[in-house]
Amino acid sequence: MNILVLNCGSSSLKFQIIETDLQRIEQDTDLMLAKGLIERVGSQSIISFQAEGQMPFKSAEPLRDHKQALNYAIKWITNPETKIPGINDLTDIHAIGHRCVHGAERFKKSVRIDNEVISGIEDCIPLAPLHNPANLKGIYASRELFGPSVPQVAIFDTSFHSTMPETSYLFAIPYQLYRRFKIRKYGFHGTSHRFISYRYRKMAGLDRDGVNIISLHLGNGCSACAIKNGKSVDTSMGLTPLDGLVMGTRSGDIDPTVIEFLAHNEGTSMDEVFNTLNKRSGLIGISGLTNDMRDLLDEEKDHQDRRATLAIDMFCHRIKKYIGFYLAEMNGADAICFTGGIGENSAEIRKRTMANMEYFGVEIDEDLNKIAYGGKEMKISTPNSKIEVYVIPTNEELLLARDTVRVVLNVPRVW
Repeated sequence: MNILVLNCGSSSLKFQIIETDLQRIEQDTDLMLAKGLIERVGSQSIISFQAEGQMPFKSAEPLRDHKQALNYAIKWITNPETKIPGINDLTDIHAIGHRCVHGAERFKKSVRIDNEVISGIEDCIPLAPLHNPANLKGIYASRELFGPSVPQVAIFDTSFHSTMPETSYLFAIPYQLYRRFKIRKYGFHGTSHRFISYRYRKMAGLDRDGVNIISLHLGNGCSACAIKNGKSVDTSMGLTPLDGLVMGTRSGDIDPTVIEFLAHNEGTSMDEVFNTLNKRSGLIGISGLTNDMRDLLDEEKDHQDRRATLAIDMFCHRIKKYIGFYLAEMNGADAICFTGGIGENSAEIRKRTMANMEYFGVEIDEDLNKIAYGGKEMKISTPNSKIEVYVIPTNEELLLARDTVRVVLNVPRVW
């Protein structure tokens, strides 16, 4: 089956075409046929597409909405000059998988999209006002362009964390507020943490129930996840993706009274305060320079910038804090797994995060750590390390494609 995987943001459309089926899933022989990104949808859009084995296609076009952006992508995909194997027209797209950020308590697994599911995703908009409307734009556009004959599936970031116990997901606020408004921790990056759990299981030769790891998704957005017996039992992000680790532009954990203090003393609205916490905090807020970890490491190395070092150290300190928390909560773990743009590529961040953990018996092989980048999947701990440490590149699009196949064929998910 040729699966079109869509990830729609408020002003972007990202896609992959993946050839997969149950046999390919079992044998890990799925094929990525093409990928693309359209940025700045709604204005002069920046377009970057590439078919596997072909030269990249780049352009700039005025695309007014997601429907027009998707239509542009489909024309490129089905153009014979693009040379995507097995793709000649719309009928060669057999199903569509949509990344959906928030499924609340309603969607605990991937589901085939119908009017009732769309209504449910719409009901979740108050919990993810920036993300769910964008995800819906992709769904609306796909339904209009492909019609009812092509099955479409929604895969939710939150669903992997639906196994958390009440002690993990409830906030210590009046219980009736949870009952009335479903205010609780939901967690995000679920497709990434779930994929890392799967890959670790394959590398270690374990059944799903044997997976006891801490997964660290570190990029511009960051989250940690405690995975016990193959299930998420805790995660750092909360009601929204603002909670938890220090991120590129997000504050992570913060005393709630800071919000009231800022609103009162700065004379700003709640919207302005949350704009600060979401877009002007984290690495860029502490450093005053950038939200890009690569640039911060360069500033530290080349110019000994104190605030760049402070931002990096705070970033690593918060990760270490969650590792310790989860090791206590899980009564230990077999492995710590790094993923995401920073986690997969920054030897320095991994080194600093894992430093001074002798009490837990963690030992990094510095030579292995230095060569673990650029898509390499490998163990970077020493043979003597009591807790193994891995670098595992995430592949959320592959997970979305595989879930789409299983839902369309009505085959139970095994991981």
